[in-house]
Amino acid sequence: MFDTKFKNEEISIRSEKIGLGESKLIKIPVDRLPTGTLIEIPVYVFNGKELGPTVLLQGGLHGDETNSIELVRRMLIDKSYKIHKGCVIVVPLLNIFGFLSFSRELHGKDVNRSFPGSRRGSLASRLAYYLMKEITKNVDFAIDYHTGGAQRSNFPQIRYTPQDERGKQLADIFNSPFVFPSKAIPKSFRNECFKHDIPVIVYEGGESLRLDEHAINEGIYGTLRILRHFKMISDTVEIPENNTSISIEKRSWIRAKAAGIFNSKVENGATILKGDVLGFIMDTYGETKFAVKAPKDGYIIAKNNFPVVNLGDALFHVGY
Repeated sequence: MFDTKFKNEEISIRSEKIGLGESKLIKIPVDRLPTGTLIEIPVYVFNGKELGPTVLLQGGLHGDETNSIELVRRMLIDKSYKIHKGCVIVVPLLNIFGFLSFSRELHGKDVNRSFPGSRRGSLASRLAYYLMKEITKNVDFAIDYHTGGAQRSNFPQIRYTPQDERGKQLADIFNSPFVFPSKAIPKSFRNECFKHDIPVIVYEGGESLRLDEHAINEGIYGTLRILRHFKMISDTVEIPENNTSISIEKRSWIRAKAAGIFNSKVENGATILKGDVLGFIMDTYGETKFAVKAPKDGYIIAKNNFPVVNLGDALFHVGY
């Protein structure tokens, strides 16, 4: 499945060397606040005693995706990275500037649309550049943790690049409730890694600026399944088994056909049948009421949690 010429005999980040059996916290200086305060990106490296794959676990590429940050943080606190074989590189929070301002972006730019980046570009571009040049150069594959945005909550799901067979295999091992191929977006981290033959799977769970216990737990369990599969952690680590992932072949958004107050009647992740009433849109004065119905059989893989909607707003992401 993966090249047997593993890279973890010596990991190199910012002139720091981490050999077999070593662990180290490396702080990468990024920039300074207008006050002069230095901003650094903490990078944890856990290198096992035996040769094996090197995996990057990354949270907070978007600054408002607190669920992804908390997921990775909990694994650090629980000492889930007690690695026997291979290496795990952990970045709990990449976009610190966005995190400080509760923003998806960094100074108005999306880091995940800034790859491959430039050493002399914008801060977002520089962050992308150093991520690729200093960290990703060491890895065999990566898990990039995300959440839904703009009050939209994603039910736990894994996305992989359609042409990437190794990415598909990683997605199957992760065993999230939903899994599907998703075209890599130009200038995104996943797309740049694909160009360099590095498989990346994207875990989506929960929504921005909010913690979701179910999504956090599913992300942790899936990650541990991958680490256990490659014998990076002990076989005795207890991991709840999921049912077989539901493979989604097509997706579409159900959008509001009127403006008003949106009241959902179905849970995220639910199975739906054609004609089911999924919710209602009512005007603020109680004069009109529009039923939102399922156009065909499928699954709710994301839903809008914001009660005020305009014509054309996304309400439900449905997988078929």
